[in-house]
Amino acid sequence: MTTLQEKGLVLGLIGAGIQASRTPAMHMAEAAAQGFPCVYRIIDLDRIAGGASVLPELLVAAERMGYGGLNITFPSKQQVIPLLDELSPEAAALGAVNTVVLRDGRRIGHNTDCSGFGESFRRGLPGVARDRVVQLGAGGAGSAVAQALLDAGVQLLAVHDVDAGRAAELAASLAARFGEGRAVPAADLAAEVAAADGLVNCTPVGMAKLPGTPLPPALLHARLWVAEIVYFPLETALLAEARRLGCRTLDGGGMAVFQAAHAFTHFTGLVPDAERMLAGFKASLGR
Repeated sequence: MTTLQEKGLVLGLIGAGIQASRTPAMHMAEAAAQGFPCVYRIIDLDRIAGGASVLPELLVAAERMGYGGLNITFPSKQQVIPLLDELSPEAAALGAVNTVVLRDGRRIGHNTDCSGFGESFRRGLPGVARDRVVQLGAGGAGSAVAQALLDAGVQLLAVHDVDAGRAAELAASLAARFGEGRAVPAADLAAEVAAADGLVNCTPVGMAKLPGTPLPPALLHARLWVAEIVYFPLETALLAEARRLGCRTLDGGGMAVFQAAHAFTHFTGLVPDAERMLAGFKASLGR
């Protein structure tokens, strides 16, 4: 049997506006440290004719070219599900996939966003109040982060999305799994934030390609802790405003690293050195 060290690994990232992603560098550096070659390619939907509509063709092409797996990001974490042969229990429960293993002619979907955010939250915001938290965004990443927050002991999660129906759907799904009253749609965002202990941004607003804040900065207050999943830039406008007010904050870097570390295991069957990946990520931001 040909070993991973002998044949190497080809991976890819599918998403929109992802040229600045650090994910390829993290995977290639960890593979090199573990003694095998890895080529990791960016597949940017913004630079492909047809954009997200050609997702089915991209999966077929990846299989034909011998890819071992794909990471999936905005806006395709939910679109990819009907194209897969199998889902891990967590991906099925969340209704979102960010990691697809291509093996033996099958496409197996996983979600490492939930565990990645959970680990980052535990490390970065220990001891914060968790009675009431507002989450902005109910898409693929939002469903994963919401589960991580409730797993971490948040008692009431108010979900807000520009699509109110999507927020209501996620809240209902969470309540069915965690218990009535643990998650609700945020009907009045201002009132929810005023009463909240914490705020988490799971929208793409704040990315280099979508600058700004995902809510009016005037709604923030010093009693909040504020967490991001956006990591490019690491200091988003939301975090800058929160820090100005004296809030405890968590940037998106930890989630980016830990979800990648967990995906690396799915792709390779090997346990990565997460601390080494974190150090490499931080070093890459300084270049």
